[in-house]
Amino acid sequence: MFKERTFVIVLFCSVLTVSTVVLQYLNPAQGFLDGGLIAAILLTMFIKDDLYTKLFGIVSLIFIIIESFFPSENTSKWQVILQHLFPAIIVVITTLSVMYIKRLYLSMESEERQLNALFEFATEGIILTNKDGKIVLANPAVTNLFKYDKQDLIGKPIEILIPTRFHHNHGSHRESFYNNPSNRSMGRGRDLFGITKNGTEIPLEVSLSYYKQKGEFFVIAFVVDITQRKRQEATLLEQNNKLEQISATIKKLNIELEDKVEQRTLILKEALQQLEVSQQELSEALQKEKELSEIKSRFVSMASHEFRTPLSTVLSSAALIGRYTKEEEQINRDKHIKKIKESVKHLNDLLEDFLSLGKLEEGRVQAEILDFEVKGFVEEILDELGAVKKEGQSIVLSYNGDDEFRTDKRLLKNILLNLLSNAIKFSNEKGIILLTINNNSHLLNIIVKDSGIGISEEDQTHLFSSFYRGSNATNIQGTGLGLHIVKRYTDILQGSIELKSKIGEGTIITVELPKLSF
Repeated sequence: MFKERTFVIVLFCSVLTVSTVVLQYLNPAQGFLDGGLIAAILLTMFIKDDLYTKLFGIVSLIFIIIESFFPSENTSKWQVILQHLFPAIIVVITTLSVMYIKRLYLSMESEERQLNALFEFATEGIILTNKDGKIVLANPAVTNLFKYDKQDLIGKPIEILIPTRFHHNHGSHRESFYNNPSNRSMGRGRDLFGITKNGTEIPLEVSLSYYKQKGEFFVIAFVVDITQRKRQEATLLEQNNKLEQISATIKKLNIELEDKVEQRTLILKEALQQLEVSQQELSEALQKEKELSEIKSRFVSMASHEFRTPLSTVLSSAALIGRYTKEEEQINRDKHIKKIKESVKHLNDLLEDFLSLGKLEEGRVQAEILDFEVKGFVEEILDELGAVKKEGQSIVLSYNGDDEFRTDKRLLKNILLNLLSNAIKFSNEKGIILLTINNNSHLLNIIVKDSGIGISEEDQTHLFSSFYRGSNATNIQGTGLGLHIVKRYTDILQGSIELKSKIGEGTIITVELPKLSF
């Protein structure tokens, strides 16, 4: 259909142009040329492609130039030039104007398509109602949420989506909003519910906005199903109650444990006295036991060091807190509480690594693409890392290029946090970490350079494998998952990662991410 219309318009413009030129040639004294050529250019406004507008503009300009060379009686050369200069300018201006107008229309069509896509593909439910509270528009998210067909909602009162027990108050609330309209988030301090077509009630979060068009008042409601959130809140409350019970039990056990420790101490003193008598006889046995204990200790350290250390800190600090009961001993309590928080955070980081790996293995990590301002985003990440830097360490940011980029913001944040956390962890105090970001709008280049302990060439071939750690990093906390997760995230974002390092000279990691399309 579109190709046939284009062909007809081009054919008509061609006939009009040729006819105008022929008539002008046969009647040089008449002014056919200017109007006919300009009309042909104007007709190309109904063709989206600028090619035909440019083509007829150039052809018209050529014909005007050729006409200026036709012999003319009682007219000087300069008069002929001036006589045809104005039509040539008009043709150029007409051509440019038509191209500009077409681009304006294309821009308006593009914006309209974007708005329709935003409405149709929004994950939040969007409902538009008029001043009478009747539904004018509802996007697919709403119909899926409330189990209605679209035609079943249009023209119906909004109360069709509200449980019956709330109807008597909803009318007054709606009138109050119409009398004092404002953009507001509803549901704070109270629970909101909707009802589906089959009568099932669901907890909701609703935000309201409004606008006026041609004097008519419209309300926009953004609806979110918070069923899962409510379940999580209930689970969290239940867990908090259980934690309080566990804490009370631990306090009781601590008291009992102290009594038992005193008893065991007396028993140990007696045992030590007996052991002194037979010390010589047991010397060889103890030496063998020590050797076996060292072997066992090294094995257990390799297998469970990352969980045992913070758990031991939590246990000891929890036991010691109970001894500081006086008000002036708050400093000691705060010190142990801080240790518990740091250990729990470390355990949480370990679990986050395991959970991230689990999600990746199950294929549950998908890219959520959006445009965002990169420099401010990176500066926020650097602020978060301020608390984990060693004394005297500094991160120097060098940002070049465009402000915005399009990719998954959450995955990019995880990549940067992992790379920078590793640089902080494996660098010495007062070390400088260089973060360079180059954004040319189509490619985001990230370079993290540290002056830390470095990585051997033998270890570099395995670093992107799961649970692998460098031979010179065994005494530093970590799971061996960080770079593996970064590599998996980079693959999801269709990017690449490269590592260069030498023992004692630091490490340089380069990540390149392409601009993704929606």
